[in-house]
Amino acid sequence: MEFQNKSNIKWVIVFMSFCQGLQFSVSPVLQKIQITYPEVSRELVQMLITAPAIMATIIAVLSGVVVSIVGKKKLVLLGTLICAVSGLIPFFIGDFGVLFGSRIVLGIGLGIVTVLNTAVVAEHFHGRDRINVMGLQGASIGGGMLLISFMSGILGEVTFEYAYLVHVLALIAFLVVIFLLPDKGREEIESNKSIRLNKKAYVIAVLTFVEFIFLISFSTNIAMHISGKYLGDSAVAGIIIGVFSAIQILCGLFLGYISKWTKQYTLYIAMLCFSFGAFTLVLFSDNYAFLIVGALLCGASQGIFIPRAMYEISNAVDIKATALAAAAITVMINIGQLISPIILNYLSLYILGEKTTTNVFIIGMVVMFLLPMFLIIRKKGVIRDGILNRN
Repeated sequence: MEFQNKSNIKWVIVFMSFCQGLQFSVSPVLQKIQITYPEVSRELVQMLITAPAIMATIIAVLSGVVVSIVGKKKLVLLGTLICAVSGLIPFFIGDFGVLFGSRIVLGIGLGIVTVLNTAVVAEHFHGRDRINVMGLQGASIGGGMLLISFMSGILGEVTFEYAYLVHVLALIAFLVVIFLLPDKGREEIESNKSIRLNKKAYVIAVLTFVEFIFLISFSTNIAMHISGKYLGDSAVAGIIIGVFSAIQILCGLFLGYISKWTKQYTLYIAMLCFSFGAFTLVLFSDNYAFLIVGALLCGASQGIFIPRAMYEISNAVDIKATALAAAAITVMINIGQLISPIILNYLSLYILGEKTTTNVFIIGMVVMFLLPMFLIIRKKGVIRDGILNRN
């Protein structure tokens, strides 16, 4: 019976993870939306992907209190329902204000699903089982992104509004949660003295923030970055974003083996993957094969980083603080995503002289190489407190 219950919970985790991929449902059709609304700034169009982070951040912070009031299962059901309704509205109403507002509301559902997904894993799985299920969670997020990106790109060839039909996936998740997630009712919140983060948790959260400032730039820029004969082709953009998502499935499924090989450097290796991916995208924006390679490397960065960061931070704190730890990671992911288009576009303007997707990827390539290399060298003891150790 316990095995069956855990199998059911794994299915819940899989479909909740699929829902998390809905943030990127419009990525393949950004170029078409920009063409449809030429009066709207490029940054605002890109924020259709990052706008959900606004509400998701607030929900992540409040998640513990909300769970104590309505219970975990009811809250997850609410989150999946919000994802479905808010995601489908733009199919019927194409005004850009509605498009943008619906994405903000979508963030409420995504915030609930993201935090509680990790909390469900931490509650029901422990030890090596936890890192394996975290890997399954990461693989499912990648699987959801793959399915969503592929379908969005294909549907978007009709008109960009059709891409929003992929949010039907959230309705399926809603049904899965109804039938398979146990309802334990409301949970009491422990004293704040027993629910806190430590120094290691804060370090992981900060690294997550930096990772996602740059990582989200792949999804927000790739459709506009593709050049040559593939320029403006939403189907091609959807395939490339799908590859970005597909590699995350493999990384999640083999996270245990990857972590065993990379040891304490796993998060840093994940950051370096993005740097190498950005390097490829900068040099070969018109070459389909190399665009695929760049997508694979960038996707591997996310596929390794997220589940490993969730695993490390959940192990770094007391079991009672795992929901808070998951919320911290979620907040850092969402804030990083939210400010990324503004920061990277203006950095590309003031450092490299022009706001282009190529310049955005150049900045990401440099920062995501130098930072993890510094941290790896520091961890090995070559550098201490910024001073070269000659011993």
